[in-house]
Amino acid sequence: MTEQSIVSQDMTLKRLFQDFYRVPDYQREYVWGEADAKGEGGDQVDQFLSDIHIEFEAATKHFAPEYFIGTIVVCKGEDQVFELIDGQQRTTTAYLTLCAIRDALTDIGAAVPEELGNQIAASTIDWQGLTTYRLRLDVQYEDAGGVLQGYAEGKAAETPRDGSRSIRNLGGAYDTVREFLSTTFGEDKAQLLRFYGYLTNKVKVIRIETPTIAKALKIFETINDRGVGLDAMDLLKNLLFMHAKGQEFTELKSVWKALTDEIYAVNEKPLRFLRYYLLATFDLDSKLREDAIYDWFQKNPKLTGHTTEPLAFAKRLREAARAYANFSRGKNVLGQPEPGIENTRLLGGQSIKQHFMLLLAGRHLPAPQFTRLAAEVEKTMFVWLVTWVSAKEYERKIVDAAHKLRHIKPDEFDAFIAETFVKERADLAPQFARTMKEMKSTWLRQFRLRYLLAKITQAVDLQAYGPSESRDRLADYTAGGNDIEHIMAAGADAAAIAEFGEHAQDEAVIQSLGNLLLIEKSINRSISNTQYSEKIKSYAQSKFLLTRCQADTDAQLVGVADQITKTVQALDCWPKWTVADVEARQLFLTRLACRVWDVPVVEEVVPA
Repeated sequence: MTEQSIVSQDMTLKRLFQDFYRVPDYQREYVWGEADAKGEGGDQVDQFLSDIHIEFEAATKHFAPEYFIGTIVVCKGEDQVFELIDGQQRTTTAYLTLCAIRDALTDIGAAVPEELGNQIAASTIDWQGLTTYRLRLDVQYEDAGGVLQGYAEGKAAETPRDGSRSIRNLGGAYDTVREFLSTTFGEDKAQLLRFYGYLTNKVKVIRIETPTIAKALKIFETINDRGVGLDAMDLLKNLLFMHAKGQEFTELKSVWKALTDEIYAVNEKPLRFLRYYLLATFDLDSKLREDAIYDWFQKNPKLTGHTTEPLAFAKRLREAARAYANFSRGKNVLGQPEPGIENTRLLGGQSIKQHFMLLLAGRHLPAPQFTRLAAEVEKTMFVWLVTWVSAKEYERKIVDAAHKLRHIKPDEFDAFIAETFVKERADLAPQFARTMKEMKSTWLRQFRLRYLLAKITQAVDLQAYGPSESRDRLADYTAGGNDIEHIMAAGADAAAIAEFGEHAQDEAVIQSLGNLLLIEKSINRSISNTQYSEKIKSYAQSKFLLTRCQADTDAQLVGVADQITKTVQALDCWPKWTVADVEARQLFLTRLACRVWDVPVVEEVVPA
């Protein structure tokens, strides 16, 4: 092959595995069989086999249809081994299938064709007469842990299934093939051999061979243009390697692995991280979709520097990934606990992460300002969720704020907070107050309702007693050891219904926010569904001040001017419990919520 020539060959798997291949260590891992972050997918290996088997069953004695499984891109190394640049997922799966067929034949006592053994591993003799025994396919990325060799050598039972993603996925793929062969052919030697014959003689690929790795990567990029077959994260990685200098390959591989490890460690989708990074780092419209990311990179190399300095760009991306992973754990850029981030995680669950764009944009801030940023994000995110601001709308607001925050200097920070978060909450104050005044437990997901009650309960405790290890973490309030108590319960006994009076079993009353409080599970179990006059005796035993003061504040007064007394005096209490009391307590909690989430009280909506 000349220096510039590119050779394309249509070949069977039999012909394909007459040569030797290696997956370079800078390639992505084997991911077939792995579900995505939503728990979807993960059936590629089974689909690969099923599709081939459908064509196999259509074969007759005199005719068998060919089946095309795709294109692979290779570049031959100096040792005559082909570097596999594109197509490693299907090639590795085909190779594992050959190993599994050999093992299945062995297990049922059938002779293994010599040809099959040679398609898995073989000896070669170089020009100096030296013999080398090698596998037809060798994966070189570190996380594979040499497990492919175990399957190639017929040692599947001894080969680890636990460990890195690659080890798990390779093991899962091999097991999937074995299960498919067992359920499809059982111990029918003839049919198993016939399937093997069809697989190697009629299943075909197009192998594109290039003279250099750079050309191979360019073809890879062209084949996968606009993310067809691979996503923008994979294409970006190969784009970086395509522009990297030879001496940068090893470090670039290490940086990229560290980057993806950070993201996978917190069960995040790499593409979501990449999109959030771009929106936080560049002045892009929030409408940027994941499937448009690679096109954006292609059009903006000067902005990112990924073509001229791919290693430097990858390092910046890795630094952002490390921060992003810390945010996912409720921590700050340095990996230290950050209440605002942790609390927002309790509020939003695993699905709401748009605020990470603001955190990424503000990671340059001094620690005290970053902590305040995290707290402001938490408060504003709660207001957005309670007032039913759509995800599309608050994401747009977040992106706009991130663009401004990137350029904010420390002495401009207070003005930025006032103009962005404080103003946003003030604008939404009337709607926030109306929603809280009418709030029902069914309006919020359970974890969000728990966050709401826990946050108010914690705020009262902190005001009265000040910070402490037992009060500082909101997670200690939302923990499973505490219950959301319905003061007037749906399954209340006759005495409770009689004491409450009219509307005792009205669902709207029972599910009202005013009818809910946070209490320890142990206390809640003891009070069951009895009448209020009995329940309040147990409420008084709670460690939460707001719950203790539900029916009586006088017992909690300590001194004249101490902080506990001031806090208690500001609390309302309800010695009896009726519909009117539920409504009154809902107004009280609404006023408290305005204070906790720093929302101006709108007197015409929530009178004092």
